[in-house]
Amino acid sequence: AAEFLRKLPGRRIAVLESRADLGGTWDLFRYPGVRSDSDMFTFGYRIRPWRGLVSMVDGPSIREYIRSTAAEFGVLPLVRFNQRVTHLAWSSAEALWTVTVQDTRAGTEHELRARFVHMCTGYYSYAEGYRPQFPGEGDFRGRFVHPQAWPADLDHSGKRIVVIGSGATAVTLVPELAKTAAHVTQLQRSPTYVVSQPGKDRLASWLSPVVPAPLLFPLVRWKNILYAVFSFQLARWKPRLVARRILEMAKAELPPGYDAERHFRPAYGPWDQRVCAVPDGDMFKAISRGAASVVTDTIDRFVPEGIRLASGTTLPADIVVTATGLKVMAFGGAGVSVDGVPVMLRDTMVHRGAMLSGLPNLVLTIGYTNASWTLRADLIAQYVVRLVKRLARKGADYVVAERDPEVVPRPLIDFSSGYVQRALDALPTQGDRFPWRVHQNYLRDLVVTRYRRLEDPALHFRRKKGAA
Repeated sequence: AAEFLRKLPGRRIAVLESRADLGGTWDLFRYPGVRSDSDMFTFGYRIRPWRGLVSMVDGPSIREYIRSTAAEFGVLPLVRFNQRVTHLAWSSAEALWTVTVQDTRAGTEHELRARFVHMCTGYYSYAEGYRPQFPGEGDFRGRFVHPQAWPADLDHSGKRIVVIGSGATAVTLVPELAKTAAHVTQLQRSPTYVVSQPGKDRLASWLSPVVPAPLLFPLVRWKNILYAVFSFQLARWKPRLVARRILEMAKAELPPGYDAERHFRPAYGPWDQRVCAVPDGDMFKAISRGAASVVTDTIDRFVPEGIRLASGTTLPADIVVTATGLKVMAFGGAGVSVDGVPVMLRDTMVHRGAMLSGLPNLVLTIGYTNASWTLRADLIAQYVVRLVKRLARKGADYVVAERDPEVVPRPLIDFSSGYVQRALDALPTQGDRFPWRVHQNYLRDLVVTRYRRLEDPALHFRRKKGAA
C-alpha cells in the first residue's frame, strides 16, 4: 500500500485486514522466542531499511517495525480491521470486482467494489495449524499445545517438554523453552538442515561506527541478498558439498561424539526443503549444556507418562508441543468467480509470479521460499504500479493473463515439505517457461519486474463491453 500511495496518487485504496491489529504472522504467533529466521536487512522494507545491528529479531520487534512503517508512510489510516474477505466476484461487463466482506467484530456482511484487487493473504490458515492425530492421545496425562494457539497462561518452568517437529518453529522453541524447563526434547521423524548464523550482522557491526546509516544499511542489505542468491545456487549446483559443509558446521558446535549424522543430516538435498537458521547457534548450545536433546524416531503411541517410540523407548513429558506445521490456504480461504463461474485456484497458472491466468485485474503476492518474503512482495508491489499505469495509458479497463495451452504445468512451490505436498491441489500452478515460470532468484526478478517490457503475448488489455 505504501508503494501505491507513493506512485499512484489520487487513487482510492482500502486495506482489508482480517485481524484486529497489524502484523500478520507476527501478531498471530505468540509462542516463546518467536522470531524470524530471515535476516531483517532483507526482510525489512526497501522504503524503510532496518536500522538495527541485530539481524534475527523477535516477533514483537518485527510487529512494532511493521506498525511504525505503516504509520510513517500513511498506510495505517487506510487499514480496515476485522474485515474478512469471503468471496471475490468479477464482472467483465462492469470491469469490476465485487468483494464480499465479513465484519468479524460486528457480525455483519457487506460488499465493496474495486477495479483492482491485490491479494496479500500469505498462504496458510490463521484459524488453525496442521495437527495430525496420534494413537493413544487420550491416555496422556499431560498437556498438548500447538504453537499457533499458544496459551497465555502456560507455565512451562521446571516441566519436561517434548516438541514434535523439525522445522523453523521447533528449532526456535527448543532453545527458548530450555532456558527454564527441566528438559526439552525435540522429537523428529527425520532431520532438517540447521545452520548457525550470527545474531548481529558482522559487517553492520564493523562499519556502523564509521559509515553513515543511509549508506550502511542498504550496503548490508545488498550483501545479504547476494550471499543468499549465491548460497542457494551453490546448493543447487553442488548439493553434496553444501550438505557436507552444513553438517561440519553443526558438528563443530555440538559436543564431541554427538551423533550429528543421525540428527542433523537429512536424506534430501539443501533447499529441497527450507533450511533452518538459528541465531548464534542457540539450538546447539542448548544441546551442549544438556538442557535439550534431539531424538530421531517415530511415534508408536502416547502413554500416560509421555510418548512411546517405535524403538521401544518412552519419552517422559508433562507438556507436548505439536510443532507439526501449517495448513496451507491461498486467498485466505475466499472463493473466486468470474462472470458467475466459480474458479478453482488449482486451475490457474501464475503469470510473472504475480497475476493468475483467467483472473482479470488481480495480483497475488507469494514470497520466496529461499529468501526473505518481503523481497518478492516489494517487487510485486512495483509490478502492480506498472500494470495500473499501463492500463491508464492504454485506456483499457482491465488486463488478464491467458494461459498458453502448450505450457507444461508444474507445482507452484517446489518443496518436498509435508505442508506443501498436502496443499498442492489447492494452489495455483506455475509453468515450465517464461512468463509462467516462478524463479526463486531475486536478481533475475528485479530485472524482469523493473526493466523488462511489461507486455507479452499472454497479457491482454481490454475494454469492458459497450465502452467507447
